[in-house]
Parts: sequence; C-alpha cells; structure tokens
Amino acid sequence: MRIMKKIAAKAKDNRTVGCVTMAFLGDSVTQGCFEVYQDESRNIVPVFDQKSAYHAYLKRILAALYPGVPVNMINAGISGDTAAQGVQRLERDVLRYSPDLAVVCYGLNDSGGGMEGVHEYGEKLRDIFNILDSNGIERIFLTPNMMNTGISPHIREEAVRQTAVRTMEMQTGSTFDAYIAEAKRVCGECGVRVCDCYEKWKLLYENGVDITELLSNRINHPTREMNWLFAVSLLETMMR
Repeated sequence: MRIMKKIAAKAKDNRTVGCVTMAFLGDSVTQGCFEVYQDESRNIVPVFDQKSAYHAYLKRILAALYPGVPVNMINAGISGDTAAQGVQRLERDVLRYSPDLAVVCYGLNDSGGGMEGVHEYGEKLRDIFNILDSNGIERIFLTPNMMNTGISPHIREEAVRQTAVRTMEMQTGSTFDAYIAEAKRVCGECGVRVCDCYEKWKLLYENGVDITELLSNRINHPTREMNWLFAVSLLETMMR
C-alpha cells in the first residue's frame, strides 16, 4: 500500500518526505472503550483507556519497526457511533486532517437495526469509502470483533445484562454475520482493502475459545490483550 511506501521513504529521508498521518473512524472500540459499569444513578458508565486502543498498539509497533518515523494517529472513534453517523462527521473528524490512510470499522452498533438495516448500513459504508477515495485517501475496512455468545456470570447490573441478551441474539443468530457479509460485499465493489479480524475471531470460536470472556464488558468491547490482534492484523494488511 502507498502508506507503507511513504513510511519506508520517510525512514530514509525524514526531512524531505512529508508527515505520515492515519485516521481511524469507528465506534467505541476505536475510541478506546473497555469495561462498562452502572453508577449510583443507574447510568451506564464506560471505562476509556486510549493507550490500549488498537491504533495505539499499531503506533507502538510502527515505532519499533521505524523508530525514526513519527506517525500521526487520528482517533476518530465515538462510542455508540454508526456508519450513518460516520458519514455526517467525516469532513470534521477525518478529511480536515488529510490522512494518508483511513481505517474504517463499523458494524457493532449498526447491527442493532436488525436485518432490515443491513442495506442502509452497506450504503453508508459505500458513501464513506467513495468520499475518502475522492479525496485521495487510502482505505482499509477493519471488520469488527465478535460480540458475546453467552451471558457472562460476571455481569451483575440488570441493564447491562439486558444489553448482553440482545447482542448475544444478534451474534448467535444470523444478524451480525449478515452485516459483516454486506460490508465485505461493498468493499469488493468499492475496491477497499479488508482487514478481516472478524474471521479470526470466528476461527477462535470454532476452536472452542470462550468469546464472551475475551470481551472486557462481556458484550462487545475486546479486552486490551485482544486489541493486539487488530493492530498486528492491520500491519499485515498494510504491508501487502
């Protein structure tokens, strides 16, 4: 990809080659959200840890491989965000920074729209991809992680448990798979490179791994350790 050619070139000539900038557009996982709790007012409160977000890990890997190359990482993740909302804020949160590469990751919240929302999800992704392309920005679609496949005994708050029931039904039924399939279809039509981490999560599941325990909130946020899977997979995708 062009992004890696630029990084390699800057490693050789830092003064002449311009800044390297990557933007990450997505939801709470991109923002760096992990555990969730219920406070005294019964509000759901998330725990944020941006240094453990997948793009922070990617930055650490790139710094180890190319220590002389500063890479700007734009965290354009917002908790609860959908592809439709991503289109609306694309100019403000991504385009204004003129990134060399934009990594897009949506689906976890979009799938709450059920099977009837699959087509709109795909169309909004298409809008994002087309706008990025028209601005000369390289694109990667990062497929999200799996959601919970069971109800964890660690969940104590009833509101959180109700959410876990809904996400489990989307994951173990056909809904979430349909959203991932639609995203891949649109990527194929738009010429967008796919970093398919969802497939890797499915492989873990098929080999007996308890997916629910790999989620920090036991719903849809990967643990800090599992964010390394995204980071390494993204690097592999960028290098091909």
